Amino acid sequence: MSSDGPSPAPARGPSPGSRLRRAVRPRRLRPALDALGGLLVGVRTPGRAAEPLFARAPKRWQRWLPYLVMGAATAALLPTTIAVLVNDYRGDGAWAGALGVAQTVPLLLAVTRPLHAWVVVLFSDVVGALLLIDAAGTPGLAWPWTPMAIVGYLLLMACLGLRESVRTLTGVWLVTGAAGVVLGVVQPAGVMNTHALLFVLSGVMLVTTATLRGLGDARQKIAEQESISEAERARRTLLEERARIARELHDVVAHHMSVITVQADSAPYRLPGLAEPVRQEFAAIAASARESLSEMRRLLTVLRGDGADGERAPQPGLDRLQQLVEATVRAGQPVELSMAAGLPEAVPSAVDLSAYRIVQEALANVVRHAPGADTRVSVTADGDEVLVLVVNGPAPDEVVALESSGTGHGLVGMRERVRLTGGTLDTGPLPDGGFRVAARLPLTEDAS
Repeated sequence: MSSDGPSPAPARGPSPGSRLRRAVRPRRLRPALDALGGLLVGVRTPGRAAEPLFARAPKRWQRWLPYLVMGAATAALLPTTIAVLVNDYRGDGAWAGALGVAQTVPLLLAVTRPLHAWVVVLFSDVVGALLLIDAAGTPGLAWPWTPMAIVGYLLLMACLGLRESVRTLTGVWLVTGAAGVVLGVVQPAGVMNTHALLFVLSGVMLVTTATLRGLGDARQKIAEQESISEAERARRTLLEERARIARELHDVVAHHMSVITVQADSAPYRLPGLAEPVRQEFAAIAASARESLSEMRRLLTVLRGDGADGERAPQPGLDRLQQLVEATVRAGQPVELSMAAGLPEAVPSAVDLSAYRIVQEALANVVRHAPGADTRVSVTADGDEVLVLVVNGPAPDEVVALESSGTGHGLVGMRERVRLTGGTLDTGPLPDGGFRVAARLPLTEDAS
């Protein structure tokens, strides 16, 4: 049975055009947001006494902005001030010109020394107010501060707010109010008093610019803290990697020390007829080896940290490289392995472990940053060195920059292992978009 009422209209999602407009809108705003961020960097408190405003802004036009604004303001206010003083206030041309210069030209100084410019401008404004008391045509006009003086004074307050401390800004604002109150005693009849207007507007300008400067200072402090945190993170990563390598090498060194202990203890039984001094020498060697093993175990306890259990499996080497590659292939990463025959038996234990770990970390980076890329692993002997080469091509999808963020254990671990054995490491991107890791490890134990 069908209902008599109309069927509800299906809900409509946003049209493709509206989605496109919303996607394009942030892109159009991005340059403006970047410029605003640069200005916030520029408005922070200057580092030196005579350093210009915006001197540390990232772009040149931002560094020149205060000069351009103050230059344009001076060029506009100077002739306007003279014309108004002569035409509206019926002032003499000579002192009108001198007063206009004294009230506007110091604005150029405000870019580097706004406090000095404020002293000159405030004195000039007070003198101008006194000169305008007896000027013909004064009734009905602004007094003690002319409109041009108010505009110039507010620009000066902006420069002060971007540089000086809160205590200084408070003093400037109170002196401005006090000057208006004192001039009010000799206020002529019929004028429009502008004391309260300037007092309120100057306070608003000081608060606004000081707040912007505080935002710039906070942004700079955050950037400095992030830089410090990044350096500390890199240092912590390096220490953790060194501790991990030291824990792994414990098994290698402990094996050799155990062999020394067994050989020294069994020498009197394997070599009958040894002289007593020789027996004592072998006993001393065995005791020193056992003591070294005990010291290493204590050191390993410290390196493991709280609650960390030691690894029970033997440390891997080149003989387990094939298993590593097969596991990577099963995970979906195409990898080819080429290794010289008999090489695992010919390398020292430390080099054997380091070569395996370098390949392991390189493959982990490939899986993380270039999944699906064809990868070749080559381990060969080159004279008295072992050459470990891991090369991957470009990934089928977009490739993320290797070790651009995160802990960075991969490359850090490779560098530390190569430095441990006295070898060299060369890493970097390839012209076709892939990445290359090449390590040379010496075959001699005393290479470092």
